[in-house]
Amino acid sequence: MTQKLQLLSQPTTHSNELFDIVLDRKHSDSSKWNYYDENILPMWIADMDFASPKAVVDALKARVEEAAFGYGQEPDFLRDLICARMENLYNWRISPEHIVFLPGLVCGLNLVASVSGERGSGILVNTPVYGPFLSAPTNQERELQEAPMALTHRHDARGRTYLHYELDMEALAAALQPNTRLFMFCNPHNPIGRAYTLSELEQLADFCLRHNLSICSDEIHSDLLLGGTQHIPIAAINPEVADNSITLLSPSKTFNMPGLGCSMAIIPNSDLRQRVQRAARGVIPHVNLLGFVAATAAYEQGGPWLESLKEYLTGNRDLVFEFFKSNLPGVEMTLPEATYLAWLDFRAYGIEDPFRFFYDQAKVALGAGTSFGEIGEGFARLNFGTPKTLLIQGLKKMAAAVKQAAPL
Repeated sequence: MTQKLQLLSQPTTHSNELFDIVLDRKHSDSSKWNYYDENILPMWIADMDFASPKAVVDALKARVEEAAFGYGQEPDFLRDLICARMENLYNWRISPEHIVFLPGLVCGLNLVASVSGERGSGILVNTPVYGPFLSAPTNQERELQEAPMALTHRHDARGRTYLHYELDMEALAAALQPNTRLFMFCNPHNPIGRAYTLSELEQLADFCLRHNLSICSDEIHSDLLLGGTQHIPIAAINPEVADNSITLLSPSKTFNMPGLGCSMAIIPNSDLRQRVQRAARGVIPHVNLLGFVAATAAYEQGGPWLESLKEYLTGNRDLVFEFFKSNLPGVEMTLPEATYLAWLDFRAYGIEDPFRFFYDQAKVALGAGTSFGEIGEGFARLNFGTPKTLLIQGLKKMAAAVKQAAPL
């Protein structure tokens, strides 16, 4: 039975039971739950079905009770809080002035694309990749240059065989053109869930430095680490790489508050930072004051909630993997190291358009594979950031549809 969460009773220390609570989002303004028909179970957009930390909700309530919503300004210590976070988590020392606040990551991708070279210059991306990576270059009158990732298989210590994507340096070199000025990178990677190793990052950074490519690294999922995964910001490798990089971050995915619109770009290079700031003037709005309130509370007090969330998401990831292995063995899946997103290959069942198939036959909405590039045909992205009861419900509906329509 669906129930509304009483946030006032949310404990300050967290257990997995908190994430088992099913929120009634159908009767709210949720895009995830109201974009499709009422009978569709949504497992598509990167929006978790969990209440944000109580500290965030309490901070927002306190600010709303002030009852005046005039022009605001960023909290005095938020920059210092972010700097301390980067040093504590990654041993990456940044300065407060390196931070440029933005109202969203997608506008950040477009903003960086707009200052990358001149009109007509090239922007290199790996595919499959989050859709705005594919649209930002053309939005800003740049040339999109795609390099497919290498798809392999891996085996883990538990004997699980899973899909594994790797950076294909030969494909990157082949896609490189004389006009290429920027490499847009996703780490942890959406939709495949990779958290890249130091060796991979060093190889990629060397490639970009040798070819005089700036790096725009989307690291919005860097807090959502599964199992024993560690995140390494590419800019933290060494000062030369940092000087060539723009790192995009946000508490929005981590603490499930993307609707509050608070993100940031970390840009150590002062010339590059000034170019971004000039391009944003009069075009990119400021972060709204509630976004700043939520971000500050999340970074200050959200740690225990996040640790419990990561444990819960790791369990959900394993649940999805084992479900397909037991019920639809022809489905191959990545084993995400981070994010709450599973990348699924349905081609063994002859399903060319998994989004349409599962929407029509199972009443489940997934992320369409081709929205991550043409290489995604036959694939779909599934959001497992949801209570286990809803997750199992969706998986069972999918399995029943496949067994009825396309048995092996």
